[in-house]
Amino acid sequence: MPPQALPWALIGSACLAMFAISASGTTRAPFLLEMARDLSTSLALTANLMAINAVTWGVASLLVGPVSDRIGRRPFLLGAPLLLGLSSVGIAGAQTFPGVAAWVAVAGAAAGAISTAVVTEVSSRVEDRQRGRALGWALSGQSLALLLGVPLAAWVGAAIGWRGVNLCVAAVALAAGLTLLLATRRPVAARGRGQPSTTDYRAAMSPRVLRLLATGVTERSCYALAVTFFATFLQSAYGLSLAGLALPLAVFALGNILGTLLGGQLADRLPNRLLTYAGAMLAAAGIALPLFLWHGSLVASVVLGFGFVLAISVARPCLMAALSNVPEEVRGTVLGLNVTSASMGWLGATALGGLAMAEFGFAGLAPMAAVLSAAGAWLALSAARRG
Repeated sequence: MPPQALPWALIGSACLAMFAISASGTTRAPFLLEMARDLSTSLALTANLMAINAVTWGVASLLVGPVSDRIGRRPFLLGAPLLLGLSSVGIAGAQTFPGVAAWVAVAGAAAGAISTAVVTEVSSRVEDRQRGRALGWALSGQSLALLLGVPLAAWVGAAIGWRGVNLCVAAVALAAGLTLLLATRRPVAARGRGQPSTTDYRAAMSPRVLRLLATGVTERSCYALAVTFFATFLQSAYGLSLAGLALPLAVFALGNILGTLLGGQLADRLPNRLLTYAGAMLAAAGIALPLFLWHGSLVASVVLGFGFVLAISVARPCLMAALSNVPEEVRGTVLGLNVTSASMGWLGATALGGLAMAEFGFAGLAPMAAVLSAAGAWLALSAARRG
């Protein structure tokens, strides 16, 4: 039987929504110093806005997953983008650091609700053999935020400032909410009458799912290490200016996009998604060591960075497709837990990576990234044996 046509309207809307939630945090990075001056606070304190965003993002995902399994995803698909838009307007208008921090917390919660609802809705409307491609296209919105959103924010922000950039993010979030409203007018096919009224947490937290969630922590930790420290590594190793970073970071972001799209194709075309994931993570482990240990040339380091993020990004859709292959009544819970575990991986990697850098320099990141990648491969193989 030929596969059904993919719901491209929903996938496009999901891509825009993922772009919006990623841009709500990443576009803040170029303006941390300007925000610190404007809010009369320190750069270190302003940088903690990223951590606040990640924490509320993870908590909201944990809560939204099981609730969406009971009441459906559409309330979150419509309400959370509106909340993200309003909170972005609040950030733009806040005049004190506590005010900005409070609105950033709200924005993180809205982003967590959107990310959980979007990936669950896409998974529910696509058959299993097509989920890798569908999720790959949807998740590419996050990669586009790195490739296009951050440079565009820096360029536009030179004229309208960080407050104006947040108003632009609000407009994108509201546009995403409108497209999701239109794309989800037709409800998901009704489930059987025996659907439970409450989430079956034992089904959601099976040993295999727990292994996959742990695998997701390692994958997001490796991604966080690369995204957080690669630019600083290039500046330190080769003395690049901010302007000189533009092309290397564009190549890095391109690897992210290509890996996400390729991973979606491989997840649907190869017989075992977790074996594909394990292979990609082992490739990342092999690249991690020379990436941070060898300073031979700028071109070589950029190529290694491209290869590392490409491998990590290939792994991501394979894992998401494997996680979504659970009963419909617990899918939101499982994917919400995945977003929460990803936030934990991001926070842990940046904190431990900072300590490793302080103690050993960038050389300390190499074994850390390699061990995390290898651990992710091992956990995936362990889950495959149970699958």
